[in-house]
Amino acid sequence: MVDRENGLVSREIFVNSDIYAEEQERIFTRAWLFVGHESQVSKPGDFFISSMGEESVILCRDRQGEVHVFLNSCTHRGMKVCRYDEGNTPIFSCPYHGWSFATDGALVGVPYYKDAYHEELDKSQWGLLRVPRMTNYKGGIWASWDPQAPDFLEYIGEFRTYLDILFDGWDGSEGGTEIIGGIEKWLVPSNWKFPAENFIGDRYHNISHRSVDLVGIGPSGQGRRDNSEREGAKSLDVSFPERGHGTVIFLRPEEAQPVRSYQNDPIVAEYFHACEIARKERQGQLWRIMGGPGTIFPNMSYLPRQPRSIAVWHPRGPDQTEVWRWYLVDSTAPPEVKEFLRQYYIRYSGPSGLTEQDDMENWNYAHAASRGAMARRRSYNYQMGMGYAVDDFEDGGLHLPGTVLDTTKARAGEQNQRTFYSRWADFMAARDWDELAGWRHGNGANGSGSR
Repeated sequence: MVDRENGLVSREIFVNSDIYAEEQERIFTRAWLFVGHESQVSKPGDFFISSMGEESVILCRDRQGEVHVFLNSCTHRGMKVCRYDEGNTPIFSCPYHGWSFATDGALVGVPYYKDAYHEELDKSQWGLLRVPRMTNYKGGIWASWDPQAPDFLEYIGEFRTYLDILFDGWDGSEGGTEIIGGIEKWLVPSNWKFPAENFIGDRYHNISHRSVDLVGIGPSGQGRRDNSEREGAKSLDVSFPERGHGTVIFLRPEEAQPVRSYQNDPIVAEYFHACEIARKERQGQLWRIMGGPGTIFPNMSYLPRQPRSIAVWHPRGPDQTEVWRWYLVDSTAPPEVKEFLRQYYIRYSGPSGLTEQDDMENWNYAHAASRGAMARRRSYNYQMGMGYAVDDFEDGGLHLPGTVLDTTKARAGEQNQRTFYSRWADFMAARDWDELAGWRHGNGANGSGSR
């Protein structure tokens, strides 16, 4: 299905229902998945209904302030115990037979407990199914169904350098982000892997966004906001073949200094300029890294600058993806800045955003054109840039973790996509995390063609 040596991927993995079912077992029950943000459950009793693969889950904060993730299914007959997207409650009560569960997952109420069960039902054994692995990383809540999964920090490895750009404050302070507005949700008639691979580093498809570039949809309405910031920057594709994650970044020159932007709004302009100065003081050489689109294997993608957002590609069958998009702002940003960004996010991303509409059309038509008997005989080509990435990239004393392709020289490459599908193949072949650990070394996913 995945030919690592030759950079080919079978179309079957996008359209075959048996392969899709196996993905749910081998990938989505084992990998770390993004569930939500702590700001969505800031008070005891707060809950947010999320998804892990095809499973509906409850992210909630109990009366003691602890955060949990539970399967949204009654242990009696399987009915969803919560059918609201979000809210606050002291208890989750099943609307089918009335079993009730506390926000810590404990079964606390059973109708006819004395008359029908004769008080013999052991309530302690019938609480909500708790997701065994959960972590809060700088406000982002991640979870895994597999008790044997490695710690989250091991799972992301050195990719943490790039993920921090998303979750840290714009001034470089630790964490400090919050979700603004609601969660946008919509359906796309394509397999979940199409958008995941697009965000991991497809800088080659800008022809799709030509109309957006022409109308100048940047926050200022005067073209891209970051043109001046990118002056002289190197364009790099970064991947982690042993983990499946990848991103696009821009590396500023050593002599670069913070520049002003958002000049059409003085309050916003001053806020971001002050933040950039503070970030440079805090981070030194790391400030040179300007984050771009990225994907955490398997299905969490993000944009770390503007629009600063998270997308999760929830699988809903081999031919459909439900997209959820969160939008992040600094929790300490002035109201004027938050509102400014909210308006920009709406017109850029999501089902009403111009760039997202372009992308959805691509994924829709590509998927539909890959389902036929003849089409499925032809593999997709991921050969661009094979053999040109390096594992030890250094620029001006700054060492960048990961396998790096300098697209300033190579123009574009598909090493990040090869990394993604190589890791997909690892998960599909391995029976457990012990076998997955064995895949972490020398799998040839960086496009060297040596294996």
